[in-house]
Amino acid sequence: MTRRPETFQLDRIATPLGEVLVVFDGEGVVRAFDFADYEERMRRLLRLHYGTVILEAGAAPAGVREAVTDYFGGEVEALKRIPWATGGTAFQRRVWQALTEIPAGRTETYGQLAARIGAPTAVRAVGLANGANPVGVIVPCHRVVGSSGKLTGYAGGLERKKWLLEHEGALKV
Repeated sequence: MTRRPETFQLDRIATPLGEVLVVFDGEGVVRAFDFADYEERMRRLLRLHYGTVILEAGAAPAGVREAVTDYFGGEVEALKRIPWATGGTAFQRRVWQALTEIPAGRTETYGQLAARIGAPTAVRAVGLANGANPVGVIVPCHRVVGSSGKLTGYAGGLERKKWLLEHEGALKV
């Protein structure tokens, strides 16, 4: 049995790091958030989570736009105001929820994150779930670093990860 296509809306918001894409449902819940130059990756993740997806142009809810503007303007906790939901496996959703518990201005290693969710030997799986996060920045996968504290892979690029962590006060310039 095939699923009915999901219809979401897509908005584009300018930020200091380039244009971001915000995908949201009819209730204003964000389903994907990514940088415009990674649009194909975002669309692939949407297909993985929801099957066939139809994206229609639309203005994101005022509260979402305001929170994004406030975040990039220096209010580093502003993105917590944005409602979000994802598909994904139960394990992925557990990792993504745990990411939201890392406060702005702090980082955590993949090992620390795995231990915190009760899966200390699942470091690699945590890394894969982190990389499959469709709601980047809002669900702050950029706050996860390598075991030495070194910046490691980030779907939006390491320069953006560095900027985000400096912006939040986790890295000193």
